Amino acid sequence: MSEEEFDDLVANELDNLPDHVLEGVDNLVFMVEDRPEDGSDTLGVYEGFSVVDRSMYGYGEMPDRIVLYRENLLKMCESREHLAEEVHITLVHELAHYFGIDEKRLHELGWG
Repeated sequence: MSEEEFDDLVANELDNLPDHVLEGVDNLVFMVEDRPEDGSDTLGVYEGFSVVDRSMYGYGEMPDRIVLYRENLLKMCESREHLAEEVHITLVHELAHYFGIDEKRLHELGWG
């Protein structure tokens, strides 16, 4: 799959997220990178201040980021449908971190 096709798939999955999932999202960008700098097999990461930590957030802050790692996602998926499902799960997982939900709670909810 080309980089452009992957980007289109990510954009489509973002568009397919329910409105209530994105409600209240502010100063957040979604990005795609080839792979994590540390070489890990992580699929995505949230970088920034969660909503619950925004008291430390000041005017003019750079946007928080959700980064999806294209090569890791492609490596683990056998089909386009599986890839779309994993992109969706990764987006929801990282958005949960944006809203202050930690790994333990995500596992309890079945999103870990």
